[in-house]
Amino acid sequence: MRAGISVRGNEKDVLAEKCLIDQCNCFRQAEVAKLGKGAGLRILFLAILGFESLPLHHHVVSFMKGLAVITGASGGIGKEIARILASEGYDLVIAARSEGKLRELSEELSSAHHISITEVAADLSTEEGRKALFDMTQQTPDILVNNAGFGDYGPFADCPWEKQDEMIRLNMLALSHITHHFLPDMISAGSGRILNVASVAAFEPGPLMSVYYASKAYVLSLSEALTVELKGTGVTVTALCPGPVNTGFSKAANAEDVSLFKKSSGADAAKVAEFAVRKMHKGKPIAVYGMLFKVSLFFVKILPRALVRRLIYRIQKSRTR
Repeated sequence: MRAGISVRGNEKDVLAEKCLIDQCNCFRQAEVAKLGKGAGLRILFLAILGFESLPLHHHVVSFMKGLAVITGASGGIGKEIARILASEGYDLVIAARSEGKLRELSEELSSAHHISITEVAADLSTEEGRKALFDMTQQTPDILVNNAGFGDYGPFADCPWEKQDEMIRLNMLALSHITHHFLPDMISAGSGRILNVASVAAFEPGPLMSVYYASKAYVLSLSEALTVELKGTGVTVTALCPGPVNTGFSKAANAEDVSLFKKSSGADAAKVAEFAVRKMHKGKPIAVYGMLFKVSLFFVKILPRALVRRLIYRIQKSRTR
């Protein structure tokens, strides 16, 4: 798939923002020179006054917030996370396959929050797609959200290999490659937040969705390992583990009539995103959404593994009539 790339934002706003930043820098440098050494608190006070007393304060806040890179941003959890981070003042790089959906989201958020947004319409399961993302991300991200992924339903032997291969490349390879690309610079910067979207499926085997469950187990395992490796660097990794969410997941997975998805009301994507961003900012290693799933995972840990396998199989085999 050819990568489609565009950048949105009001040119006048960008010019005004640059001029404002220059004014603020000159103001702070002049005042610091006057105050001399040992005036840390007064410097901070004057800096705050300098920013607050100048126009276009919103633009300064958004500029100072930094950059967030979000994959799978065209819908569901990724789209809602983009909305939250935009409201917090982050500039965005949003990536997904659907150019039209990205453009629609970009127009919505750039208009509402006056931030810079780069759209990367690309298939991240391919080297070409990931290269497009890397090429269009011109600075080290402060936040990386690996949300792109999908599932598939059916016996492993009966599922088309092409779809399983694509799932493996997107859910695991792309997430690993994207993280590996940005992580060294985040470590060098001494700060950063990485949010990897896993699932409660990561904690158990998943007959009839075997590759999907296995891919999420990989995401959880990688995320937990990185939390240890990154201790003391200022960079944290959070694995988000929701249950069924009201997105297009079940349709893409050919599982719309599976009882687990059909009978479950599913969590609200906006609420899951709010929970995810909150836990990510706190640097929590694992974020399981919903008390019901937290309780169920407790039993998954204490029940015999063979029993867990059979229970998951029965749940997933059950289709509504």
